[in-house]
Amino acid sequence: MLLYRLLAQIAFRLYALRLQIAVAMGRLAHESFDERLGRGPKRDGAAPLVWIHGASNGELASARPVIDTLIARAPGLSILVTANTETGRDLARSWQQTRLHADLAPLDYPGAVRRFLDRWRPAALVVIENELWPERLAACAARGIPVLVIGARMSARSYRNWTRLRSLTARILGAIRYLSAQDSGSEGRFRDLGLVSARFGPVVNLKSATTARNTSESLPFPRETTLLAASTHEGEEAAVLDAFARARLKIPGLRLILAPRHPRRRDAIEALIRASGLAFATRSRGARPDPDTTVYLADTMGEMDLWYRAAGMTFVGGSLVDRGGHTPFEPAAHGSAILHGPHISNSAPAYTALAEAKAAIDVASAAELAAGIVALADGEAGARLAAAATAALAPLAAGAALDPFYTALGEATGLPALAS
Repeated sequence: MLLYRLLAQIAFRLYALRLQIAVAMGRLAHESFDERLGRGPKRDGAAPLVWIHGASNGELASARPVIDTLIARAPGLSILVTANTETGRDLARSWQQTRLHADLAPLDYPGAVRRFLDRWRPAALVVIENELWPERLAACAARGIPVLVIGARMSARSYRNWTRLRSLTARILGAIRYLSAQDSGSEGRFRDLGLVSARFGPVVNLKSATTARNTSESLPFPRETTLLAASTHEGEEAAVLDAFARARLKIPGLRLILAPRHPRRRDAIEALIRASGLAFATRSRGARPDPDTTVYLADTMGEMDLWYRAAGMTFVGGSLVDRGGHTPFEPAAHGSAILHGPHISNSAPAYTALAEAKAAIDVASAAELAAGIVALADGEAGARLAAAATAALAPLAAGAALDPFYTALGEATGLPALAS
């Protein structure tokens, strides 16, 4: 731990300097800089508060059903959500829950973590997936703040790295009171590293807990011929636009909702759409689509339910470029037929289930994506594929597997209502 602290002090002080420069150049808000250093006003009141941390918007979106359940079960409970990115923090703020606060997570060195814990005084820390920061967990353990991890993910590569740091690993695992792994492979690696059996809960893939939420708004597009490109990354929008243009040569009535993973890329994506010659409107500029809008750039946070509801077929982003692919559970929950690229390691069990059931279309190029769009624009074909995906993913649903987590959190915080 001493060596980690020495190296972390150097690394994070250099990173803090970079943040200062970003603030000076107007690329980062001063509020965000302060949050990363653990600064800010102390919260009012002594009501219990649970701190939930995920890396960015993907992890937090998967945790939202858990957050909603905690708020519903314990009326006196407040939730603090943190992320490492402004997009993740802003996503949590867009949910507009009255008992939910959102900040950037503190950098993992003693001063920042100490200030953060002094400000918020959490009753427990819930970690989503693989955000096991040593200083943070050690500080929580020192203050008697229980740490619970849900959907924990550990790759073979991460496991090899942790085995080289046995002392630090033992310190981190010793701070964890409860852990549910995302898959059996991750669970086995945590066991091999020394986490005691009594602290394990059932395997839980949080992304499988996704539910479709009703929205008051709707789009003036025919659903069966509308494609959603969900959470796309740099390098994918051009391929999607190419595929969409090809498909429109055969089905002129097609519509595209383009929802990039990072809305800050709006200007670059607008330039790509202009170059394609397709008529478009941009959500963040206040533009509303009409029946003649061909492409709708959905560059806002917290509105994915609206986009899924409007689209009968979804291309899952992060899969044509090597980003591991985003979750297929969201489009499946909304009854939207699934297309995806070859890079799907982040949700490998789910995509394996889809492949075995022939419940999704796997594409590797713009040409293949165009062919898939044309095939699914037949409403019956899209509906059949969507139904097959729902059936294929049902056995992976979190369901009652989260109940032991709620019980453990209730015991840790003295809020037995969480277990009901």
